[in-house]
Amino acid sequence: MVKEDKTTWKANYFVKLVKLIDEYPRCFIVGVDNVGSKQMQQIRIALRGQAEVLMGKNTMMRKAIRGHLENNPALEKILPHIKGNVGFVFTKGDLTDIRTVIMDNKVAAPARAGAIAPDPVTVPAQNTGMGPEKTSFFQALNIPTKISRGTIEILNDMLLLKPGDKVGASEATLLNMLHISPFTYGLMIHQVYDSGTIFEPAILDITDDDLRKRFLEGVVNLACVSLAIGYPTVASVPHVVINGFKNLLALAAATEISFKEAETVKEFLKDPSKFASAAPVAAAAVAETKVEAKKAESESEEEDDDMGFGLFD
Repeated sequence: MVKEDKTTWKANYFVKLVKLIDEYPRCFIVGVDNVGSKQMQQIRIALRGQAEVLMGKNTMMRKAIRGHLENNPALEKILPHIKGNVGFVFTKGDLTDIRTVIMDNKVAAPARAGAIAPDPVTVPAQNTGMGPEKTSFFQALNIPTKISRGTIEILNDMLLLKPGDKVGASEATLLNMLHISPFTYGLMIHQVYDSGTIFEPAILDITDDDLRKRFLEGVVNLACVSLAIGYPTVASVPHVVINGFKNLLALAAATEISFKEAETVKEFLKDPSKFASAAPVAAAAVAETKVEAKKAESESEEEDDDMGFGLFD
């Protein structure tokens, strides 16, 4: 097989990137730091049939996108995010599902001196199995220990590294001695592009329930403002009607004016003992309804069990 020359390879790369941009409406801009070739192959296999992974030099990706801006001006939003060791994951599927596949394909890795901790690293309380000669090593890292049955025991859980901390030689040595692989590496999603819009991946965590809750909060705020300034809106009118009806009941209770809804209120005010008698009756009615529903459900299950036949039919 004849290897392509550099010019041909670049031209083919530009064609492939433009083709993927035109074919797929969505993509992830992902960081690939600390991701090996074997792990990348596993990620491609996991995404097969769902997404296409494309890596390349930043200059080549920018040049291909700039050359395609005439056909799709919205691609210019991607250019500021092409920095560092990044690539693309193109997809037509659900972004949340593809993100789940990407995040699931991570591998544990030991701490290396000079690496930046992506997550907090805690050394758990444990018996290390090491001899007393290693005590000074733990003291240098301010880790409380004691000698238990001839071995070093860590007394408390100890936060060794915070996110963003640089791993030192001592921390890396300690974690390796304790056989702790604190970090997991995989594709890190930096930005999401969807049909001309680019946004943070955290947006994908928003559910329909979250949107419904925020919308209802807005409706409540609108109703409060409308009631405060006396401006009728769809959100405030039901409250105005209810409050007006309450005022009518209060006026009827204080005067001789009467109407159908106010008669019940007046009866309770004349004989407060009805309050006490009404509550148990209502509670008994609810309990009776529940018992009847449970009984009907039980009878339905029994009919299903015997399929309508007797034992000797």
